[in-house]
Amino acid sequence: MPAALSAICLPAYGAGGFAAFLAGLRAEAARDGVRPDVLDAALRGVQPNADVLRLDRHQPEFTLTWVQYRARVLPAKRLGAARDHYGQNETLLTQVGGKYGVDPRVVVGIWGLESGFGANTGGFSVIQALATLAYDGRRAAFFRSELLKALRILNAGDISPRGMSGSYAGAMGQPQFMPSAYLAYAVDEDGDGKRDIWTSRPDIFGSVANYLSRCGWRAGEPWGQQVQVPDGYRGPSGRDEMRPLSSWQKDGVRRVDGAAFSRGDVKGALVLPDGPGGEAFMVYHNFQVIRRYNPSDYYALAVGLLGYAAA
Repeated sequence: MPAALSAICLPAYGAGGFAAFLAGLRAEAARDGVRPDVLDAALRGVQPNADVLRLDRHQPEFTLTWVQYRARVLPAKRLGAARDHYGQNETLLTQVGGKYGVDPRVVVGIWGLESGFGANTGGFSVIQALATLAYDGRRAAFFRSELLKALRILNAGDISPRGMSGSYAGAMGQPQFMPSAYLAYAVDEDGDGKRDIWTSRPDIFGSVANYLSRCGWRAGEPWGQQVQVPDGYRGPSGRDEMRPLSSWQKDGVRRVDGAAFSRGDVKGALVLPDGPGGEAFMVYHNFQVIRRYNPSDYYALAVGLLGYAAA
């Protein structure tokens, strides 16, 4: 066990500590059908990781305004990269978007926010990270369940233990799927018999598109748009306040260019992420679908804006 762990108090797992934890995990995974050779390869040399515990226990506690968040996650460099990556992958993205009935620009938005278009996937061993967190005790049941699912993925032969990299919390590959999301939504888009969300662009894009589709994406509909509201507006707002656009227009809400909405019968919700006086957005059903990926208004707005900047 690394010396750095001496400053971190790990729970005692019965009399045998981490070894007993792994033995119990191995037995449970074997009952789940995971082969002994897979378990040997996956669990050989696994020890609690001090960096995983440090990151998990010392997550920064600060609150950004929407304007600050937007500036941080959507700098000009990332907007430009979105355009470049969309252009380089346009044929594939168009094919995937058509197959799953989703907007390929939003696929790029998620890809960009989750891993910087594949540049930053975390670099941790997913098995080690999940084992550390499952043993640690805080949300142990959740991480143990994800660890068992990760072993099932290895058992299927989609990826090797060495190749199964991700974040300190076990989010995997370029879309940052947890193992449970992988099992539910990852697809073999390139037809090679493996669902590779680490290196295969077709599988990465197809898996994100499948996620959105399965979560209820409505083809041909936007996620939202920036709008303007009257000075001093104090009327209803919030993503759950869905009303026809004709009703919002009566309250003085307009497109960002000041024009009226093209259709008054469409239902939308007015989101004011920084409250009255700040930026305003009209969001639709597909905004809620993006939030299934990450339940944050800031995140969903950033995904949508990054995607729309891509093409």
